Amino acid sequence: MYQIGIISDTHGLVRQKVKETLQNCDAILHAGDFYQKAVLDELKQIAPLYAVRGNVDKEWGMMLPSSLDIMLFGIPIKMIHNKKELPQDLGTAKLVVFGHSHQYLDREENGIRFLNPGSCGPRRFHQPITMAVIDVAKEGMYTVRKIDIVETVAGKMSKWPQKNKDQHKLVMAIMQDVDKGWTVEQIAKEYHMDTKLIEQICRMYLTHPGVDVDGILNRVGGL
Repeated sequence: MYQIGIISDTHGLVRQKVKETLQNCDAILHAGDFYQKAVLDELKQIAPLYAVRGNVDKEWGMMLPSSLDIMLFGIPIKMIHNKKELPQDLGTAKLVVFGHSHQYLDREENGIRFLNPGSCGPRRFHQPITMAVIDVAKEGMYTVRKIDIVETVAGKMSKWPQKNKDQHKLVMAIMQDVDKGWTVEQIAKEYHMDTKLIEQICRMYLTHPGVDVDGILNRVGGL
């Protein structure tokens, strides 16, 4: 029996539970939005990787295809980041793997199975953190398991510093420091906070126009 790990929208973060699950897989499918090439390189060290680029995979990500057709353990698979960009003709594909929405979906339409593993990267608002594993019993015969990721991230701060209990004021101050041109390292040192947590806050502020303090707290508070 073979196992295929299905993930998407890691956005710079490969959680420990995700890595542990992928260690048992014979192949990994990533449906885009790596955010960093380091994530792609890390996954390649775990198992053979098949990947497409997402909308945040700029510059270095151009090395990745926008869509991919593969035959894996007897399963004809088409991969794409955004389901809306699928062509009308899906060829011989019997399984379509995609991402983008950060929401898990496993549904059959007209004899074709559509699978979105959700996001196993940084939490987006209150959405669950998920991935999927395909268990291949024999060539072309498989079942899909949804994997809920419930662990906290080792090395990242799941709690805010005790001296900064007013999270709204703290995030607002960080946003103002970003506007002043402060670096992540400067901000982390100023508030005695984990650099990677500050990096996430800054990235969300810069890449999500119009995001407010509550929006940022909803995403980083559940790490």
